[in-house]
Parts: sequence; C-alpha cells; structure tokens
Amino acid sequence: MSLSERNRSTATFTLLGFSDSPELQVPLFLVFLAIYSVTVVGNLGMVVIIKINPKLHIPMYFFLSHLSFVDFCSSLIIAPKMLGNLVAEDRSISFLGCVVQFLFFCTFVVTEIFLLAVMAYDRFVAICNPLLYTVAMSQRLCAMLVAGSYTWGVGCSLMLTCSALKLSFHGQHSHFFCEFSSLLSLSCSDTSLSLLLLFIFATFNMVSTLLIILTSYVFIVVTILKMSSASGCCKAFSTCASHLTAITIFHGTILFLYCVPNSKNSRHAVKVASVFYTVVIPMLNPLIYSLRNKDVKNTVSKIMDTRVFSH
Repeated sequence: MSLSERNRSTATFTLLGFSDSPELQVPLFLVFLAIYSVTVVGNLGMVVIIKINPKLHIPMYFFLSHLSFVDFCSSLIIAPKMLGNLVAEDRSISFLGCVVQFLFFCTFVVTEIFLLAVMAYDRFVAICNPLLYTVAMSQRLCAMLVAGSYTWGVGCSLMLTCSALKLSFHGQHSHFFCEFSSLLSLSCSDTSLSLLLLFIFATFNMVSTLLIILTSYVFIVVTILKMSSASGCCKAFSTCASHLTAITIFHGTILFLYCVPNSKNSRHAVKVASVFYTVVIPMLNPLIYSLRNKDVKNTVSKIMDTRVFSH
C-alpha cells in the first residue's frame, strides 16, 4: 500500500461546523431537531397521502412523491450527523464516512434538480396540451423521466467521488457536512481534475435544468395569457405557483451559495446558505405543496376525521 493510499484509508476529519459558537449549539440543536422532525413527517406523509388517494395517481403527484422521497433521503444523510455533532465532543468522521455522505447527498441533490425540471415539463404539457396530457405523459414516459433523474444523479456523484478517492487529505473540515469544494481545499494532492469535473457537472446541471424550466414557463405564460376565462387563468396559475416557489427557493439558494466570493466575511453566509438548502428546503417543499393543494389538504382532513371517529 502506497503512502497516499494509507493516508486515505486512515484519514479522519473533524467536522467543526458550529463549534466556533458554543453558546448557540444547544439552541441550534433544538431548532434543527424540530426542522428535521417536520421534514421526516412532512415528506413521508406526502408519499403516503399520494399513495392512498386514487385521485392523486396522476403524473404531477407521481413526480411530487419522488421529490418528497428525495428530500427525505437528502435530509437523512445530513441532519442526524449534524445534530450529533452539536451535542457531542467527538466530531470526527472517517474518510470513508465522508465519502459515503457526499456520494449519497450529491446523488439526491442532482436528482432533485432534474425532478424539478421534469415537473416543469409536466406543467407545460398539462396547461399547453390538456387534451393530450394523459397520452403525452404516459406511465412509461413518467417512469423513464424519474429513472433518468436518479441515474444521472448517481452518475454525477460517482464521477466526483471517484476523483476524490485518488486524493490525499489533511486538516480539519470547517463545514458541518462533507461538501465537495470545501473538502477539496483540505487536499494536499493536485485537485485540478476534481475541480474541473465539479465545474462541468455543476454548470451542465444548472444550465440545462434552468433552460427546461424557463422554456416550459414561457410557453405556459403565453398559453395562460391567451385564455379567455379568468377562472381558467387563476386555476392554471395556482397549479404552477407551488412549483415555481420550490424552484425559486432551491435554485436561488444554490446559485447564491456558489456565487458568493470566497472570503472570510462570506464564510458565515455560505454556512447559512448551506444549512438552508441541506436542512430547511427539504422541510419547506412538502409544506409548499400541501398548503396550496386542495386534494392534499382534503386527504389529510379525511385521514384525521377517520382517526377521530375510530377513537
């Protein structure tokens, strides 16, 4: 075994996270625990609601159920370790643990980016070609779009992870999770290939999905403006409002995160943005879709009424 291989196999990182503010660790633990609890209940609840209500067995909710599943999984990868580090003295994580955390988190983040684009295309077909909607968005096509999103997410994360496995590392990790670019800053090897791959994948993922989303919504807006009835316009806008809100929050946070200049003054801003898209956004998505959706709210009401009467 070479020296670099030995370094990788025995390397241990310390996730410093919020250790620079010890007085905030208990309050942060309580806040993040509450957020994580809502995330788990909200996302798993959304999956169950869509599963048990036959009215929700349409493409839009099929994609939404996978979005909820991805949000639950991405939160599961980050939140428990982060909560443990807030109350434990030992904040270490092995190199293998760090790699596995990044592999799964990257997979789910990239999958979510493409699922949001797929949902934009679904809204485009539903509003611009309503008569052909069930034919155009067949079960086979929906399954292929979802499978393609997961496959590309796995492919991206595997490529980046394999590039990191060839590097040697040292030092303490100042982040609260194994974020790729900050992890590369700890490497004592040549990281040019890993950084190039990160730039290529990040640019392609963001540009391609934003093009799909913007193109879809340009056609949607044009179609809505041509509608003669005001009720039809309001209904069309309401079906898109939740999705647009989720896209704005998710893409806006990621763009902010990677556009902030790398300086000491920006570290806190980057950490806040990272917390937002790793912990808060998975909680917000089920709330955004459930609070604005009558079918989801009706299903929840029926479940609650059934439990009340059963007792």
